[in-house]
Amino acid sequence: MKHVLSALVVNQPGVLAHISGMLASRAFNIESLAVGETENPEFSRITFVVSGGDRVLDQVRKQLEKMITVVRVIDFSGQEFVERDLMLLKVSTTIGARSEIRELVDIFRGSIVDVSPEHVMIEISGQERKLEAFVDVMRPFNIIELVRTGRIALLRSNEQTIDVSEDTPQEKAAAAARQ
Repeated sequence: MKHVLSALVVNQPGVLAHISGMLASRAFNIESLAVGETENPEFSRITFVVSGGDRVLDQVRKQLEKMITVVRVIDFSGQEFVERDLMLLKVSTTIGARSEIRELVDIFRGSIVDVSPEHVMIEISGQERKLEAFVDVMRPFNIIELVRTGRIALLRSNEQTIDVSEDTPQEKAAAAARQ
């Protein structure tokens, strides 16, 4: 089973390496990973997908919560959330196939972002299954290259990820140092 987790972390060098190293040392496989600054530049959000049962998910969450640079961990399981992936594809094309490719891109609500005599480059975003379906319909046109971002997600609720009443990362680090 796939689980989507989001970790709000202090935006500083080495945090991603520390987290991915911890996960790797415990043999947790990361299927998808996306990192970016949040609305508050002091924090970054790491969204990742891990495979495994509830025990694996619980173990990953507990290990993350122990880290000083991790402010909060959100497990999207059982909650309503919006998720997206972004993909760029470079597809071989001929003049005769371009109109068919353009129609398929429109059906999947993507866009053609680059055109050359030999290929078109397509940008598409959506849920994982949409992107996989698009790849399947593009295969007959000879996919030259494909690249995807990691999955990103936000809860649909009004709950905010950062609560100003929570301990700041510095307070959390100081408390951990005292223990």
